[in-house]
Order: sequence, then C-alpha cells, then structure tokens
Amino acid sequence: MENLLFKIQATVKKEPLNYGAYDDLFSACREIEPKDFALAHETNKWLKQLIGWAIARTDNVSDFFYLYKRSLLFEAVYDFDSYLLYVEINRPPEQRFYQPRRKIMKVLVDAIQQLTDDELDELFLSMPPRVGKTTILMFLITWLIGRDSERSNLYAAYSDVITTAMYNGVLEILGDPVTYLWRDVFPDAKVIQTNAKDETINIDRKKRYPSLTCRSLYGTLNGACDCDGLLISDDLIGGIEEALNPERLRSAWSKVDNNLIPRAKESAKKLWCGTRWSLADPAGKRMELLRTDEKFRDHRWKIINLPALNEKDESNFDYAYGVGFSTKYYQMRRASFERNDDLASWDAQYMQEPIERAGTLFSPDDLRYYNGELPDVKPDRIFMAVDPAFGGGDYVAAPVCFMYGEDIYVHDVVYDNSDKKVTQPMLVSAIIKYDVAAMQIEANKSTEGYKEGVEELLKKKEKRINLTTKPAPTNVGKEQRIFDKAPDIRERMIFRESGKRSKPYEQFMQSVYAFKLTGRNKHDDAPDSLAMAIDMVLHPIGKAEVFKRPF
Repeated sequence: MENLLFKIQATVKKEPLNYGAYDDLFSACREIEPKDFALAHETNKWLKQLIGWAIARTDNVSDFFYLYKRSLLFEAVYDFDSYLLYVEINRPPEQRFYQPRRKIMKVLVDAIQQLTDDELDELFLSMPPRVGKTTILMFLITWLIGRDSERSNLYAAYSDVITTAMYNGVLEILGDPVTYLWRDVFPDAKVIQTNAKDETINIDRKKRYPSLTCRSLYGTLNGACDCDGLLISDDLIGGIEEALNPERLRSAWSKVDNNLIPRAKESAKKLWCGTRWSLADPAGKRMELLRTDEKFRDHRWKIINLPALNEKDESNFDYAYGVGFSTKYYQMRRASFERNDDLASWDAQYMQEPIERAGTLFSPDDLRYYNGELPDVKPDRIFMAVDPAFGGGDYVAAPVCFMYGEDIYVHDVVYDNSDKKVTQPMLVSAIIKYDVAAMQIEANKSTEGYKEGVEELLKKKEKRINLTTKPAPTNVGKEQRIFDKAPDIRERMIFRESGKRSKPYEQFMQSVYAFKLTGRNKHDDAPDSLAMAIDMVLHPIGKAEVFKRPF
C-alpha cells in the first residue's frame, strides 16, 4: 500500500492539475491510516497544501474545493489548524474567525498543538485586546471536548462576565450546525447536559466532573472541577487598577496557587492567556517559579508574546477583510497614551511588556501606600514642590505633601499639561484647599515667570505662604537627581492606593512607574517633583518670601 501511495504522489507531482491523481492520493491516505497513521496524515497535509495551489490555477475549482474540504475533515480531529479551517468553511470568508487571522494566529495554534500533543506541559500566550485570543480559546474548548469527552477541562477568568460569555460561545458552536460544522468533525459526540448557573457542559454522558467547567477566579472552585484535561486561565487580572495594587496582585496569586492550580491533576496541561499587566501578575509569578526553581528543570513550557506593533512599527494584526487593526490605528492609540502620559499602560496592554519593565526605577511593590485617610493628628508640615511648565506637552507636577515625623503622605497632586493660565490657578486652589504653608517652584530659563503668576493669584486670594524658587542644579542631570532621591521616595513617601486616587493622581503614578534611567523618558515631571519634595525636606533653603495683605 505504501508503494502505491508513493506512486500516486509521484503522479501528482508530475501532473499538478490532474484532479484524478489528487483524489486517488486522498483515498490512499484513508486506506493506509489504520496501518500507518503518521504516514497517512503526513501525506494528507502535503496534499492539502498542493490542493490550495491547484485551486488558484485550475478551471475545476468545485471538485478541488470539495476535495480540500474532505482533506481538512480527515485532519480536523487531530490537527487544530485543520479543525479551525474546516469548522467554519461553510461561512463567507469575510465572516469567518480564523481564516482572516490565520497569518498571525498560526503561531499560537501550532503552540497549542504542541501542548495537546504532549510536547509541552505549559503554554503562555499574550496579545493585545480584541485581536481574538479569547475566541481562539473558545474554539479550542470545542475541539477538546469533542476529541475526548471523558476529560474534564476548566476555564477560569477574573470575572463571571467573561466566563459566562465563554460558556455561551462554546454552546453556540456546538449547537449551530449551519454556521459551525462541529458535528461533522465529531459525529458521534452529543451534548448530554448543560447548566447555565454552574456554567458546565457534559458531552456523551453525565459526569461528576463535567467535560467543561467555566469559573471566575473569585468563584467557587473547590469541588467544582477535577481537571485532568486542560486548565485555561484567561485574563486573571482585570486591568491597570488591579495591576497597580500590590495587595490585589498578591490576592490574585493566592487564589491561583491555592484554589485554581490544585484543581488540575498532575497529567493536566496548563494554558495561560491574557494581557501582561505586571511582572507580579499570576502568569508572571508562574513564569518566575518555572524559571528559578530547580524542581521544574524538566518542565516543558513556552512563552509567546505578540505585540501590537512589530520592530518596524507596523501592525501585527492587520487582518484580512478589515477585521483587525491597522498600523495607523495602533500608532494613533499610542499617541493617545502618550498625550495622557500613560505609556506604561500602552506597553503592557498593547506591547506585552509588563509595567515593571527592565530599567524602571520605581516598582509598585517597592512603594508605600495608604487608603486616603491621613493620620488623626496635626501634621508637622504641609508643603508642595512644583516642577512647572507652560504647556506644550510638558506637565506641571506638584505633590501635596503632609509630613508626620519621618513619613511624607502624598495626599493629592496637581498634574496637568495645560497652559499656565490653567495650571497656576490649580496650584493656588490646592494651596487653599489643603492649607499649604510652603511651596517651592523649580526655576529655569523657560519658567522664570511662572512663580510671579502664582504670586499674583495668591495675593488676590489674600493667602500668605512661604513661596520660594530654587534653580535646578547645573552639575547633575535630571535622571541622576531622581535616582539619588529614589531611596527616600521609596522609604519616606506614602501614596494613595489604587482606587483611592483621582484621574490626575493615577496618571501621576503611572508616570512614576514608567520612569527609566535611560534618558528616553517623554514625561519625567512626576518623579522629578517627588525628588524636589524630598530635597525640600533634606535641604531646606533659607530664603523665603512672605506676602503681606494688600490692606
């Protein structure tokens, strides 16, 4: 039979548009499969590629296309890529999920195939939002429960909204034979039981541990599933708020380590998918364990990170039929993040670089936080340090500091890139609101007149404070100045925790987290203002101006 297979294959090569030879070769693959599975499917994959070549060059498109469908179906149970292509083949090309995205998704699909073929034990996937990473998981689940309904698979995400959407999406693929050809691939599989409340699906028979269970990370996991198939975690961190909160990150990892991972048997595979917000997120914690613990030396795992823009600054997700995102779209999104001084979020959400990127000076885990309630005693001092600007993209940055002994609470901030006619009144409002006693404004050639505007507004409000200016040192660069004050910022300053901040405060903190000692910081005003505040405490200047009442 093998000799016949090779003879037909030689005929196909010699006569690449001979449909009869193609059809004979496919029939031979089916005949030889029981005896030599590997050879049959290896030959069929070669045939499938050649059919695609022939369809583009023959007048006999209908017969070749029908053969292509049969070739895909022959592979679909075993090959995830073929399954994805076949299950939607009756849909118009522009409405299909996988085919327009295949040029990028194929690398993920191949890695998932390695996982299911027992060539990997764990897989980490990270991509920007709305490019299809959750939908590919949806199709994966339908493939797994069709292939082996006896295995229990567990899908987990950070919220019930996501798990419910996954549960409903899987049911849609299983239950719509017109749109999706799942029943063609698995003709003997039957949906026996579904439970919308528990988000479980059983294939072929009712089981204690269902074929699929969907659960949020903070839902009931104990006793709900004993996963011996695939454990899928999908976006276990809700976003920037959670990523910037060390306590929330610790809580998420505790849930994963104590509740989620123990649901998986030793034989189960693990798939981690989502946006890499933080090095301390659950996926990051798991990677660190695999990298550093000697007990995982023989563990087989892979990481795939696909950023929004490639090294040429071009979109990685400019899919066919306009279902993806163009280079212009991503460059416009990046410009918006830049304008909001939020490049840390851009890098994490779109470029798959966690917020604590290499070279950043301030990690969220290293700073101190409080819940927004100041100590119930009179502060020793209330002061502000101002890194001024006249607009044009630069930010006025000014922390409002309440000092209690050695501790400095950053209770509020002024952080805005508007014109001085906007930012000067903002500073004066903060002075009055918090009864600030002293303010120091950094002076340089471009901001010499900034102090005078604040002074005039204070006079109009009949408010007296110690208002000083101090020139930036000429012998020390800004990055070095921030670096020198970083230990005191970490040890003495206490910031509002995430969820207790205004939008300007949140942007201020993101700028702090994003600061790098590389000289490439687009906005370093926030960390510089903190360094100035520390300098006010450590090296107070003697000269002060007191404004008298104008009467």
